[in-house]
Amino acid sequence: MQRFETVFGTQKPVIAMVHLGALPGTPLHDKERGLVGLVEAARADLTALQAAEVDAIMFGNENDRPYEFHVDTASTATMAYVIGQLRDQITVPFGVNVLWDARSTIALAAATGAAFCREIFTGTYASDMGHWAPDAGSALRYRKQLGRDDLLMLYNVSAEFADSLDRRPLSDRARSAVFSSIPDAVLVSGQITGEAAKMEDLEAVKAVLPDIPVLANTGVKHDTVAEVMRVANGCIVGSSLKVDGDTWNAVDPDRARDFMDRAKAAR
Repeated sequence: MQRFETVFGTQKPVIAMVHLGALPGTPLHDKERGLVGLVEAARADLTALQAAEVDAIMFGNENDRPYEFHVDTASTATMAYVIGQLRDQITVPFGVNVLWDARSTIALAAATGAAFCREIFTGTYASDMGHWAPDAGSALRYRKQLGRDDLLMLYNVSAEFADSLDRRPLSDRARSAVFSSIPDAVLVSGQITGEAAKMEDLEAVKAVLPDIPVLANTGVKHDTVAEVMRVANGCIVGSSLKVDGDTWNAVDPDRARDFMDRAKAAR
């Protein structure tokens, strides 16, 4: 818990997403707007989120659909470029997530000086992308090779767009992952981006991991954040802060401020 609280400066942080536009080489990339457009959109979201006083920012490539397990080097390099362009404007702790590539996520974190990262590091799944078998051992050894023992590791233990092939209850899988694979925090998700994790799942995981931060990873809404904060050690939020609550829209400054007011009152 101490490392977690040291990074975020609070026991129950709100980590807000900056969803980068589709990156070069991916099907939805806007070639006309190019890199300048990617940076401008990310800067606008970053500015709105920091003005709303979120506790931390996470940069992700949610727009790079269809998703892959092994992301092209150009995607990771572009994410590093965009973050580099914004680096002197970031005033809160920041993290990264290169969907769904743990090695690229850690490489990006090392290159940009991120304080934390998120990915699927454990388990085995049937997913929209095919059979999914992440390797926490390889990921943490790569972190060691890059000299980033300080990088906080957030493990999503209930992958979106997937169904676990491990039929143990989620709480048992989470408890086992903590023992075998040494995460700094555990994340509980809904079925897809923007869809809420079940409260009974959050409660069950937190019950077996009282000494490990457990966060809601998806689908936290303005009218549910108080209930989530009652159980969880924070949340990661993206869609709820966007215009009309739509994942693919820009951040709405008013929605972001309202969400943070509610989150602060609840913790």
